[in-house]
Amino acid sequence: MAISVGELEEAAAGGWRAPEEAALGRWRTGRTLAEEKEFLMARVIAFDVNETLLDLSALDEPFEALFGSPALRPQWFALMLQLSFVGGLTGRYVDFGAAQRAALAMLAEREGVPVSPGDIEALVSLMSSLPPHPEVPDALVTLAQTSLRMVALTNSTQPVAEAQLASAGLGQHFEAVISADSVRHLKPAPQPYRAVAERTGVGLGDVRLVAAHSWDITGALSAGCQAAFVARPGMVLSPLSGQPDIIGPDLAAVVGQIIATDG
Repeated sequence: MAISVGELEEAAAGGWRAPEEAALGRWRTGRTLAEEKEFLMARVIAFDVNETLLDLSALDEPFEALFGSPALRPQWFALMLQLSFVGGLTGRYVDFGAAQRAALAMLAEREGVPVSPGDIEALVSLMSSLPPHPEVPDALVTLAQTSLRMVALTNSTQPVAEAQLASAGLGQHFEAVISADSVRHLKPAPQPYRAVAERTGVGLGDVRLVAAHSWDITGALSAGCQAAFVARPGMVLSPLSGQPDIIGPDLAAVVGQIIATDG
């Protein structure tokens, strides 16, 4: 749990210094009280992971090998989201991994392609080693040089999320990796966005979600967060919900606007 500014002030006497990573989930230690207060009061930038940071097109070749067409990969992802969201709407929680496996089985049945449980596991396991989009590493380095705080917020389960960011070489940029699975509600339900505010000790209005999915942007704005949309090819915003104040074609463009707006 994050330490609030009020709690810091109560502990101010005698040159109090920041606690270790277990308290703040942060790799930096030894801040003075003033430095810690400034850190905790900074806006938190929460990054979606799948498709926002990581490139799912790396799965196109495995999909072609298993199903005969890479075009089925985005259909699988959409079906997986549908299963996850239906689970949430009907009160029967479905974690992201279970939804991925079920969507593959449904896709195989629809396409008349025989797949084994081993085939399904092999493909799902590749979600843990996706590469980042080309501009992502440098964009995160640029943002890390500001006072803004950075966390990852993903529907992936905790072990998968941590493996994804480690494999992509991005994990060191985030003070926390927050899985929606930890609150048993997947984005775009409000609970995962609230979890970011609770974990980092800031108000919802001081959290800005960065995502390439319209439904994620809608969820963040509805929960009371700010948002920034990464308009990757094929991604568009819904005309039925509020619009984010930051929109860019890739993460580098979005980060530049975030620094100008929030930095």
